[in-house]
Amino acid sequence: MSAIIGNSCDLLVIGAGPGGYIAAIRAAQNGLKTVVVDKDERPGGTCLLRGCIPTKALLEAASLFESVQGAAEFGVMAERVRFDWAQVNRRKAKVVEKNSNGVRFLFRKNHIEQVAGSARLAGAGEVEVTAADGQKRRLSARHVLIASGSAPRLLGLAPPDGRRVFTSDELLEIDEVPRSLVVVGAGAVGVEFASIYQRFGAKVTLVEMLPRLAPLEDHEVSAELERCFRRRKVEIRTSTSLADVQVGADEVELTLQAEGKPSERVRAQALLVAVGRRPVSENLGLEEIAGVQVESGYVQVDGLCRTGAPWLSAIGDVVRVGGRPHPQLAHIASAEGVLVADRLAGKPVEPIDYDRQTINATFSDPEIASVGYTEARARERFGAVRVGKFPYQAIGKAAVTGRHEGFIKVVAAEEHDELLGVHIIGERATELIHEAAVALRLESTSEELWRTIHAHPTLSEGVMEAAHAVGGKALGA
Repeated sequence: MSAIIGNSCDLLVIGAGPGGYIAAIRAAQNGLKTVVVDKDERPGGTCLLRGCIPTKALLEAASLFESVQGAAEFGVMAERVRFDWAQVNRRKAKVVEKNSNGVRFLFRKNHIEQVAGSARLAGAGEVEVTAADGQKRRLSARHVLIASGSAPRLLGLAPPDGRRVFTSDELLEIDEVPRSLVVVGAGAVGVEFASIYQRFGAKVTLVEMLPRLAPLEDHEVSAELERCFRRRKVEIRTSTSLADVQVGADEVELTLQAEGKPSERVRAQALLVAVGRRPVSENLGLEEIAGVQVESGYVQVDGLCRTGAPWLSAIGDVVRVGGRPHPQLAHIASAEGVLVADRLAGKPVEPIDYDRQTINATFSDPEIASVGYTEARARERFGAVRVGKFPYQAIGKAAVTGRHEGFIKVVAAEEHDELLGVHIIGERATELIHEAAVALRLESTSEELWRTIHAHPTLSEGVMEAAHAVGGKALGA
């Protein structure tokens, strides 16, 4: 073991994902000497290297393949359309590398040092870093920020083997599209991968223990997603648990148990386990730091992302805020990173209102996006509400694009008409939702939303029309 080398900074960030690297960049812009420690030599974390970015690259390829197959409807003739899976993966890797290099450039531009290795807290403001070759280095900092992120949650029945059983990490690297795929877990990750491989020709079965797909979304959105998936011949098994898994040389055999029904056996070439993500907090030395609370692996923080140790903060997938469940989303981690960097620089900050400011974005086909309260949650919390819906099939631009599945739904308070939630399932939902996010941030009413002039013909007119429908006055349907 080598001697420990001394080094000091204002802020040391553990984790180079979208929470960590954004926090580091903002801190450096605020004049703080900043160091980032991550196991991977490439910055970007799970989101950029093994999650958001590579997944969306595959989704874009799948969408293009599907569009070209249907091009004849638009008068564009394309014969013998096929895909080259090796090239799909090469492009995916190129996109990842470009984005990672972009983060590396921003580190250099802002004079941020990145240290490759595993970090462990070694006392107040002290972090020991172990490189891949075993070399150790001790860094000192006035403040330390934990942004260590999350990893796929595993099932004891189905440990990943990289051949037949996969998590999202391994499924991103497969050499060929499986003929058949069972996806256990119908949250954002599960339905996105189902959308990818179904469009590339796999026979897909979705298994969800809860009663509906996308269970965190509004109930009507879940119902529409199920209808869309069934039209695409995706097999749906809700209220169904995984009872047994037998892995063979060429296939995996699953025993599924639905509520009140006989067990069912399903065979497939591959199994994706997408049952959520776990916090990565082990081996950080947190249990040895006075004042820090860790429960079920989650670091407990307050609304300003402070732990019980005055020099230690935490953000992103690894935290619980005020003891409540916390959205495991890259953009939430980034927002928290900015909050912490500004707070440490002495700038005014305010807690994030997770109920009203969290944007959920699922890049399935069709896309799903939401902000604010679901209808059920709004009724539970605020009592009387008014709801407006507008179908994509009544939007002129949707007819132009040929993508007219889905709807836009606006939930507003009965009293004062304040916007409480907006839910979209359909083409470009993940882009359209940001108008609603700004409106909720500004405590707008549904009337203010429909009185805002929207360009024609655009998909965003549907947001205006759904706001009109809150008062029963939709113009286009």
